Amino acid sequence: MNASQGSLPPGPRPAEDEGPAALVAALEDAPSALWFVAGPAPRTLWANARARALGATPDDLPVVGGRSVADVVAEVLRTGRPEVLSGVVTADGPPVTVAVRPLAAGSAPGAVLVLESGEDDYAARGPGGAGDLVAEAQHSLLPPSLPLLPDVRLSGSYHPATSGDAAGGDWYDAVPLGHGRLALVIADAVGHGVPAAGAMSRLRGAMRSSALRDPAPAAVMAALDDFAVQMEDVQGASVFYAVLDAATGGLTYAAAGHPPPLLVQADGGTAYLPVTARPPLGTVRGAATPVATAQLEPGATLVLFSDGAVTASGPPPSAGLSRLTAVARAALVDLDALDGEAAAGLAALIADGMLTGGARPDDVAVLVAHRRARSVEPLRLDLIAVPSSLPAVRRRLSAWLTALGMGEQDRVGVVVAVGEACANAAEHAYRDTEPGPMQVAAAVDVDGVLTVTVHDEGTWRPPDRDPGDRGRGLLIMRQLVDGMVVRGEHGTTVTLRTRLRQTPDEEPAHPVGGSGATVVVDREGGSPVVRAGGDVDMVSAEQLRIRLLEASHGGTVRVELDLTEVTLFSSAAVRVVLAVAAIAEAEGWRLVVHAPAGGVTRHILEVSGLQRLVELR
Repeated sequence: MNASQGSLPPGPRPAEDEGPAALVAALEDAPSALWFVAGPAPRTLWANARARALGATPDDLPVVGGRSVADVVAEVLRTGRPEVLSGVVTADGPPVTVAVRPLAAGSAPGAVLVLESGEDDYAARGPGGAGDLVAEAQHSLLPPSLPLLPDVRLSGSYHPATSGDAAGGDWYDAVPLGHGRLALVIADAVGHGVPAAGAMSRLRGAMRSSALRDPAPAAVMAALDDFAVQMEDVQGASVFYAVLDAATGGLTYAAAGHPPPLLVQADGGTAYLPVTARPPLGTVRGAATPVATAQLEPGATLVLFSDGAVTASGPPPSAGLSRLTAVARAALVDLDALDGEAAAGLAALIADGMLTGGARPDDVAVLVAHRRARSVEPLRLDLIAVPSSLPAVRRRLSAWLTALGMGEQDRVGVVVAVGEACANAAEHAYRDTEPGPMQVAAAVDVDGVLTVTVHDEGTWRPPDRDPGDRGRGLLIMRQLVDGMVVRGEHGTTVTLRTRLRQTPDEEPAHPVGGSGATVVVDREGGSPVVRAGGDVDMVSAEQLRIRLLEASHGGTVRVELDLTEVTLFSSAAVRVVLAVAAIAEAEGWRLVVHAPAGGVTRHILEVSGLQRLVELR
């Protein structure tokens, strides 16, 4: 990603950022060697880390199974038909498999070449082979989190086909549209394997872009139709798209070649939404898009699913639909009583109930949307600002967040941030006087943004320039929530805001290895200066963020950033500077950044538009 692509405003990142970049990252780290080739005269467009480590182009690969790999690549480019070679390179060597599949490269013919060796770690992973790679790529393209709204609980699950050749492009998504509206989508891109994952990525990105411009089902379907006409690998994809008003339960929806979702009422009654049949995307120019409406009553649940959920039970399709109805009715019982983790696992529970064991001939994707029967009321606590009040704050707030459906990992972060705000009030607000009142209020708006305020009637004291181990509460709060504002009028009010999400139980992988950058804090001058040098990559960008927040005491103290000795300034580092500049603006000061005129770092900052937010020197 170049610097201009990385120059996004601070705050929660939209899920569409994860599309093509996530696919490339999954392929880059794949244990198999991968080459993407364009024709008609074969030339390598891209090779992943394993292929580069071999130091070979497809032309350099040996004869496998009695056939030249280079000749097979040329033939696939010419005919558009996939080829698979198996054999050994040397008499005592390991078995090798080479798969060459057509993959369009713009207007030119193209192919993807996958090389697997019997001695590779990849082969040792057991059955599945290329299917493991496809599953990893597709999982990386699915939303890493779902919105957590006060009126709707969401759950999503994806199970790849057991065969790599059969693994397809099933996917789901839930897109917050503002004003309590939510786009619910389930779709199936045409094809199998890595090409289907690529089509899935493009289709999901096009859907999000269209929905954020005009979320009406007719408008989104028309935009996706136009997109599919231009992208051959997307033509024929099926999709169900709906807009749900979370507060009222109103649902507006349309489908293109996709089965309708199942509606399970609070009393257990079930029905499949009526859908007017319409061809898949891009297959019939000018096809009309019938739009229908429905109502999700309090306690009702909508189950969106891909074809694989129905075919998992075997023919006929009516048997699969009947099984899905029975499985969903059994799973969706007393949902408002479930904790966050249990509610987040509803889609997986339904998908598992559809999988009868043995081989899965197709992918299975399930998205569940449950409209709460009871709303969670805002929280308000009136306390005395003393340390003994803090356990009650943590206990009451944690229980309230649990009722919202927050998982433990996310809940702990919010509780710690609020606890720090209360601890500051208990320690500093009424210093040298009798302890006074402290109020804690928490509420979630219709779009899932949590706001917590901690107010006292004492005196606000800005932190000392170098308080040592004290004054770290503001820094901790800033790191745990999306936004924080401190106001000192009529006492002190700390406002914490964060967008609620349901995140997977697994911790995301963190980059490992060293970094060529140095990041230090110089406190000798009038204001603290964070000095960076060397290559500020993704790993050292995080170090830069921590040092900037530490030196500024969570953004409350003016700080400068010196990039004079930087030799590489990544897009991750640009995002860090944007985030800290926004914090500085909210706190009433301006971040000074030192970057030599005419240098690469200065150029990146100017291209990214940072000169409007920082003072460049």
